[in-house]
Amino acid sequence: MLVIPAVDVLDGAVVRLFQGDYDDVTIYDDQPAIVASRWVARGASIVHVVDLEGARSGTPSPRMWRDFGDAGTPFQVGGGIRDAASAELAIRSGASRVVIGSAAVHDTAALAAIVEAVGDGAVVAAIDVRAGRAVGSGWLDGGVTLPVVVERVVGAGVGTALVTGIERDGALDGPNTDILETVREIAPDLSLIASGGVGSLDDLAMLRDNGYEAAIVGRALYEKRFSLEEAIKAAS
Repeated sequence: MLVIPAVDVLDGAVVRLFQGDYDDVTIYDDQPAIVASRWVARGASIVHVVDLEGARSGTPSPRMWRDFGDAGTPFQVGGGIRDAASAELAIRSGASRVVIGSAAVHDTAALAAIVEAVGDGAVVAAIDVRAGRAVGSGWLDGGVTLPVVVERVVGAGVGTALVTGIERDGALDGPNTDILETVREIAPDLSLIASGGVGSLDDLAMLRDNGYEAAIVGRALYEKRFSLEEAIKAAS
């Protein structure tokens, strides 16, 4: 199982939000591209970059994509990418994969167009769940019931989903495997990336044993609950 460090960017800084709350922000660094390069130097195969302002506003930052691409960092990127043109530009700017949230929840036609434009291997659907509903728009909208969204994602031709239990995100008290297993039951052929709540090496070992493709890790790494090297070892 891959361990993918998270680099969430807001106002040019590396931050973590608590449970997706834009008013509850912890700032860790002011050089996101350098932070991402450091994670790769320490063993990460890819870094998960989120443009938080793009996610909230729907207007992503191509300049930010280019900063990561110019640094030569392998990264996947999400936040405000809601149409094929933006997805293509993100890939041209150096992203290995685009992570699509709002379009996955609300606009199946746009999601399918993104898959057609960049290929299914370059698309990850973000299924971010609060109270049984998958939400978009920076986790600020009312969302759609989880089974409906999972079926839309599969119908659009996406093969990988990043599943986040929002109530666990940034809380360090373990991932919500109930949500992950619900998605797996609905769509057993989807490759799943677990996100939200990883706070210990035991959490990573459990996710590994459950057969997930990867785990996103953020606050636990930044607050030195464990090192990236230890995380990779636990997940292998």
